[in-house]
Amino acid sequence: MTDSFEPEVRAFEFLDRTRSLPSNPVLFVGSSSIRLWPNLPAAFPGWNVLNRGFGGSRMGDLLHFFPRLVTAYRPSLIFVYEGDNDLAVGLPPNRVARQFEEFLAKCREQLPGIPIVLLAVKPSPLRVSLLAAQQDLNRRLQQFSNTHPGVFFLDTATPLLDAAGSPRPEFFQADRLHLNPQAYAVWQTVVAGFLEQHRHLGESPTVP
Repeated sequence: MTDSFEPEVRAFEFLDRTRSLPSNPVLFVGSSSIRLWPNLPAAFPGWNVLNRGFGGSRMGDLLHFFPRLVTAYRPSLIFVYEGDNDLAVGLPPNRVARQFEEFLAKCREQLPGIPIVLLAVKPSPLRVSLLAAQQDLNRRLQQFSNTHPGVFFLDTATPLLDAAGSPRPEFFQADRLHLNPQAYAVWQTVVAGFLEQHRHLGESPTVP
């Protein structure tokens, strides 16, 4: 699928040439859950937020475009959301986790010292059959935060579940997959709480 995202990435690069960008931004990157976040920069006032989500992407696509969608911006802090579509096409959680490890390795090599926040793969009514695989992958991502310095795991999945552990349909659009504004308000609260608790992370980038 990687080649199909070339026009979208080129569109980002065109925007980058025609308007000023925040210096050392807080970069949000990943699939449609990032791309469709309404007015993401305005959700976190006081932070130089840049949205570079590209819908339908998988971690392999993000790895392919890493120089253009991550390194190019010299971010001070990175939030990444991938894995949802990877599991949907049948990739096992351990394989997706290995790709996340590759992403972390690229960050350490090309953006040393920059903190990375892994957002949990979200549950959804459409993909409820993948709930166990999503939870497996999320456990692996959480483990990375315990074993990789400067890596954090943010649980953006549990708040979307009901008491029985099922996705709450009121948080989703009619397609039963993509988040609606009510769900993004929940995510905003979770992310804002993290940013407030770790306000120092985006203040002094050490990117060479």
